[in-house]
Parts: sequence; structure tokens; C-alpha cells
Amino acid sequence: MKALHFGAGNIGRGFIGKLLADAGIELTFADVSPALLDALNSRKGYDVHVVGEQATVEPVSNVNAVNSAGQDAINLIAEVDLVTTAVGPTVLEKIAPNVAKGLVLRHQQGNEKPLNIIACENMVRGTSQFKQHVFNALPEEEKAWVDAHIGFVDSAVDRIVPPAAAGTTDPLEVTVETFSEWIVDKTQFIGELPDIAGMELTDNLMAFVERKLFTLNTGHAITAYLGQQAGHATIRDAILDEKVRLVVRGAMEESGEVLIRRYGFDPEKHAAYIEKILSRFENPYLHDDVERVGRQPLRKLSAGDRLIKPLLGTQEYRLPNDNLVRGIAAAMRYRSEQDPQAKELAELLEKVGPKAALAQISGLPEEGEVVAKAVALYESMH
Repeated sequence: MKALHFGAGNIGRGFIGKLLADAGIELTFADVSPALLDALNSRKGYDVHVVGEQATVEPVSNVNAVNSAGQDAINLIAEVDLVTTAVGPTVLEKIAPNVAKGLVLRHQQGNEKPLNIIACENMVRGTSQFKQHVFNALPEEEKAWVDAHIGFVDSAVDRIVPPAAAGTTDPLEVTVETFSEWIVDKTQFIGELPDIAGMELTDNLMAFVERKLFTLNTGHAITAYLGQQAGHATIRDAILDEKVRLVVRGAMEESGEVLIRRYGFDPEKHAAYIEKILSRFENPYLHDDVERVGRQPLRKLSAGDRLIKPLLGTQEYRLPNDNLVRGIAAAMRYRSEQDPQAKELAELLEKVGPKAALAQISGLPEEGEVVAKAVALYESMH
């Protein structure tokens, strides 16, 4: 089996690419970074540092790389059996035109073998959104063939992969936590279902997508935002702060109650899942900055994302949401010189005031109770 994976960054190398290579799949990375491409092609492999109670170094071998913007990537799409991505939600649209060209070439070459495409991004139904970008780039007459021969498979991914340690000069060095979860929607595959260790198949993906979004992503973001407010530099420092931990746990319990009502999750098992997430945040081997985890606050405060979506669920089922609202207020206070969205947020707050700004970003009613509560908390957080 052959696979092409877009994105040779830390998640690409440390998570999805590693699982594919470990499964004995002939793997090519596609990226635009000359340093990554050169290193992968000269060494054909790299080490993954897995950190936890037992730290291990796991080698990945027999890989190579092509430029994702070039003809080699297009040629490979015409012949591989699987295409995966870990490029970040905003980059999917940029790689779509080349993927579309590869699919057209596949048709021209008469390759009728099923091809499945899985976007492994931190977003809800990312592959379905990617499919829209690809179809926007396809000639009209190719769309029916692509629909018949290409599976666009949604997935939920979960593994904390912090940036490389300061002082590391090896562009391929990557550190990951022990825990990983890759859940894919088996109803969307074309052809045989793949058998890849570490890939879990489900026919109820949204339950797992929302479980991760409402627990890991919600908790991670609130830890970062409250952590920054309390002057902590790392996620571990923040979650070990009892005041922060109380709100983070409370928020995950509030969002968890939504999941239990919506999907019938077992309350005891979900409580254990929350504990697992909290222990991951305090992993002493993961040096993860609150500033990195908090970045892109406009996206994180949007209606379909980790703070507002669970909040809307609490309104739907008439459940408490005080901790989620506190997390939203802290997100409004997030500041970072390195993050364009943080600057945009600060400018919007300055220009229209917190009430109108939050309503505009989140889609929540400006005169509603939640906006009033969040703004009062935001103003008390000086």
C-alpha cells in the first residue's frame, strides 16, 4: 500500500506519518519546507521521542518527501492508495488545487483503484470541508468520476505534539505524548477498509469528534487562557494551579453533561476520560506554552468551535455553564505578539467594545444573558 501525507510538521511526522510507516505502508511526505524535504530525502527516516512514564525513542524508516506545490505530488496522487493531511485547517484550501490536479491525472491515466483521502486536522469534519475545496478546483466534467472513485473520509485526531525543545538543530526531531487517538468514519470509505494499527473505525464519528472537541480542546484552551491570566508560562504550570484546575474541570464536566445527553456516553466512563485529559495536561515531559495553545482566539471563539459549541449545548439541554462562560471571558483576554488573531481580537474589542465584539465573533445574541455574564467576567479580569 502506498500513501502520500501532506504536512511534514510535528503532527505529520510524530503522529499520522508514524502510524502509516509503522503499518508498513510506503510513505511519502509532501511539504514546502526545503529543510524538511532535504532531511527526509537524505535520511529516509527520523526518531520520534515518546514521553510519559516510560520515555522511548521510536524510529520511523523508509520514508521520502516531495514538494507539495510541485508536479511530483500531483503524480503521486494519481497512483497512491491513501492521501492524508496534517497541515492545519487554514492550509487545506491551499493544497486543494494540486490535489484536484492529481485526481484529474488519476482519471486520465485510467487508474480505477479506490483512493481514500483523510484530513487529520483539529477541526470538525475537516475532510468534508477539504472535499469542498477540492471540488471547487475540479473541472465540472471530472466531478462525477471523482465522486465515484475517491472516498473523502472524516476523522477525529488526538495527540499532544509540542514544538521541538529550544536549542534543537535537527529539523526532524519530534516529541509526542504516549496517548494517541485516530478515529475515522468507516461509512465514507470507498473499497476495502484499511487495517492500520492505531486507526479506529466507527460508524458514529460525530460522537467522538464532539467528545474530543468538548473535552480535550475545550479544556486545553481554557487552561491556556486562564493560565495566561494567572501568569503561568506552561500548560502544566497552569493545570497544577488549583484555581485554574477547578474551572477547567468544571467546564469539561459541563460540556460532558451535553455529550452524555446527546450521545448516551456512560457517565462513569466519561468522568474517567476527563481525569485522563487532566493527567495529560500535567505530563511533566511535555513543555507546552500557554501562548501556543491559546493562539487563534477568533477561531476558538467561533460558533462551531471548542468554547461556544459546548456552551450552545448547555443552553439546548438547559444545563449549567458558569465555567464555560469563565473560559470564554478569559479567551477574550488572550494576548500574543506572535499571533495575528490575538491582535485582531484586541483591535476589535477596542473598536466596538466587549459586548459587540463577543457577539460578532461567536454569533451569540448581543443582548443575551451569556454575553452579559462573559463581559462582566472579562471586565473583572484586569
